Amino acid sequence: MSSNCMSDVSDEKLERGARCIKTLAHPLRLKIIAVMGDGEMAVGEIVECAGTSQSNVSQHLNQLRDKGVLAARRDGNQVFYRVRDPKLFDLLGMVRDMFCDPQGEG
Repeated sequence: MSSNCMSDVSDEKLERGARCIKTLAHPLRLKIIAVMGDGEMAVGEIVECAGTSQSNVSQHLNQLRDKGVLAARRDGNQVFYRVRDPKLFDLLGMVRDMFCDPQGEG
């Protein structure tokens, strides 16, 4: 058996992981995280980069924040978001390599 086997992980932690992956399983949410990179961005900047309405982006930002993927802070009338755990970019890199790499297409 592999040392990376998840059979020794508690059901509660597996459930939390599944909820997080389910939250990420939306193209706009993946795009939001990608445009944010490892920095902090204001909602308006994210909207501009995402290319959709502020209400749509805000809805997805709230879901990502509620599931613990993003952290938010308010500065005056602006809200800034950042990715809580930079390891998420490793995961998204693997997703990109597996599913978005043109060389991987058959």
